[in-house]
Amino acid sequence: MAPQPLRGLVPFLLWCLSLFLSLPGPVWLQPSPPPHSAPRAEPHPCHTCRALVDSFNKGLERTIRDNFGGGNTAWEEEKLSKYKDSETRLVEVLEGVCSKSDFECHRLLELSEELVEAWWFHRQQEAPDLFQWLCSDSLKLCCPSGTFGPSCLPCPGGTERPCGGYGQCEGEGTRGGSGHCDCQAGYGGEACGQCGLGYFEAERNSSHLVCSACFGPCARCTGPEESHCLQCRKGWALHHLKCVDIDECGTEQATCGAAQFCVNTEGSYECRDCAKACLGCMGAGPGRCKKCSRGYQQVGSKCLGKSSAKGGWSMGGARMHTETMGVKCSLGSHGSQHSDLLPHPHHQMWMSVRQWCVQERTSSVKTRKVATAVSVLKASDRRTASV
Repeated sequence: MAPQPLRGLVPFLLWCLSLFLSLPGPVWLQPSPPPHSAPRAEPHPCHTCRALVDSFNKGLERTIRDNFGGGNTAWEEEKLSKYKDSETRLVEVLEGVCSKSDFECHRLLELSEELVEAWWFHRQQEAPDLFQWLCSDSLKLCCPSGTFGPSCLPCPGGTERPCGGYGQCEGEGTRGGSGHCDCQAGYGGEACGQCGLGYFEAERNSSHLVCSACFGPCARCTGPEESHCLQCRKGWALHHLKCVDIDECGTEQATCGAAQFCVNTEGSYECRDCAKACLGCMGAGPGRCKKCSRGYQQVGSKCLGKSSAKGGWSMGGARMHTETMGVKCSLGSHGSQHSDLLPHPHHQMWMSVRQWCVQERTSSVKTRKVATAVSVLKASDRRTASV
């Protein structure tokens, strides 16, 4: 007897297969969604209301201009008078107030449409300024010019000249903001009524203040000259009425990393990376190392690589090359090459007038300088002559 399939298993598998086939494609084959952009900051409701009113007023001008030629006849004047405050004109204007993509405008218009209709039919005469009536008085989204916040408080400096005319009152004209003055360059204080850091009072009267720049590094001064400094900016010190640069590197005020060195700049300093050969350094290049990095060796005053393609490094005016199977010393500007091999029980030596090279049996190479080896060379020359 043939085995029977498990009850319910086949229908379940068929259902899974149909679900899989109904998908648009494997997830890994689907195109990646575009990266999410930063959310767009919504405009303040007051700004939206102002834009709506501005668009409404432009619509009023457009409907008059497009529908009438100026009222040259009594019939045209009568028709214009009826159309001017008609519902037909209001509908035409409202239809063009918001662009299709301006969601905030459409939302505000939906909330305020009845108020706009009430103003259109009943309040125009007593409140001709739609912005003031709708945005400030009715919806309470905005404040009069020179005021800010939920209670429309005066900005610092007063409503006539907020921030003294030298700054922007935060939240001015809206029901939000702190009322803090963001002063122009050169001005400071609660209402921008003082000269800021690096500026001095060049002129002042009852209503105006003129602030001019101090000399370069001066933070406070009495005039534009270098000798007028009273206080210096950070990184400078006052010396005989002048601001002198502080050497942060020399006075240990700088804080650089272990693998960096300090470079003084005007009014500050920079931390720059040490050379690759250095394990800590006092300046740029392999000659300013405190210690040599792994894979480098101190040769004279520099940290140089222990090996390269030909296994070489510089040493004074001569150049020494170490190779896998032997050592060769060449003197360069110090003299001609000398390759006499002197017998030694533990070392192989090549000696010259200014230096000699030693290759130990462990293949470690050491370079030493001696005052002179003239006697050794003379002995070698005598042996060569006797042969």
